[in-house]
Amino acid sequence: MTQARRHGGAAAPATADAQERFDLRQFRHALGRFATGITVITTRTADGKCEGLTANSFGAVSLDPPLVLWSLRRDAMSLPSFRQSRRFAVNVLAAHQRGISNHFARPAADKFEKVKWRPGLDGCPTLPDCLALFECRRERVIEAGDHVVFIGRVERFTWRTGDPLVFSCGHYCLTATLPEHPRADIAPSDFADLML
Repeated sequence: MTQARRHGGAAAPATADAQERFDLRQFRHALGRFATGITVITTRTADGKCEGLTANSFGAVSLDPPLVLWSLRRDAMSLPSFRQSRRFAVNVLAAHQRGISNHFARPAADKFEKVKWRPGLDGCPTLPDCLALFECRRERVIEAGDHVVFIGRVERFTWRTGDPLVFSCGHYCLTATLPEHPRADIAPSDFADLML
């Protein structure tokens, strides 16, 4: 097992011989170097309770069948609702929706009281003006360490062009397109087997 510390702008390797020596804070900082998009995951329970939370743990699993995943901490207050519901929606936020991200990241008795939303499949709440929306039927739940992983089959989706809201190193960010690579023999299609 190895860990890395920030040292003069470079990663300094260190060996951890025991679990208690594994620096969880530094591990979190290392994970934060992987930039992600921001989503709001929503659901509606059988008794009509709507839940929503901000998450950057969203990812694609499969194109055929169309599967996506996200994860939630075991101690999250909303976990019982997501366990109970057979459906969830993934709302991918645009750059101008930082306020929505902050809103759903904070605890509240009813997070939908002061935001605009519309019912999706089976009444699951969806948010307007997002970059993409994936309405999913829960396919599988996996217990994994201090998180619970939800895998969903996408039954309906929409998307539009625009700039995404990005999270990296503990901060909101914007994307920037890099210039074309000078080597003409490298094209996005070259990565078709590696990326969805």
